[in-house]
Amino acid sequence: MTPDETKSPGVSRAHDEPRDWTDGHVAQWLPVLPGLDPDIEGAVTRVKRLTVHLRRVREQSLVDFDLERHEFDTLHKLSGRGGRATPSELAADLDLAPASVTGRLDGLERRGLLRRTPSKTDRRRVDVELTEEGRAVWLGAMDVLGHEEYRLLGVLSGEERAQLSDLLRRIMVVAEGGDAGGAGVINSGPAPASWSSP
Repeated sequence: MTPDETKSPGVSRAHDEPRDWTDGHVAQWLPVLPGLDPDIEGAVTRVKRLTVHLRRVREQSLVDFDLERHEFDTLHKLSGRGGRATPSELAADLDLAPASVTGRLDGLERRGLLRRTPSKTDRRRVDVELTEEGRAVWLGAMDVLGHEEYRLLGVLSGEERAQLSDLLRRIMVVAEGGDAGGAGVINSGPAPASWSSP
């Protein structure tokens, strides 16, 4: 490796590689927190900013399709059950009391996005069905976010996407393990500068 190829921490690893907002963020905080790991700070900050970006896209998609978040969630859970479920199943999926689900179903039924019909297996029971219009609205809102996800990750090759997914899985296994202290994983560093970033 030649001296020109050696990069100091926090500096872009390729002269022609575009810089993003996080590069400036890391450069700003390294002198303030000398023990800051620029790679950890950069990765965590980018994940946070990507999450915020996708959340904004999702919120705009709901506006475009005239959906409240709770309406989309209900259609989404219903779609996940093949477009047909009982109110109690939806209540469990949404982690809501049955009475709360009834109000949601009333509103969506008035809009023609779902219908309630007698159960085919138990006439004392009512099933909830997604209508064609409901499915179209749900898919439309989903497609907006899906297209943005494909646009963003399209800058990576298929191999790179698989590698990114594998790396994130390894991180999430630790996160989902509930070891908030991170004992035995990595030495404690300074307070993350990303606390102050969007």
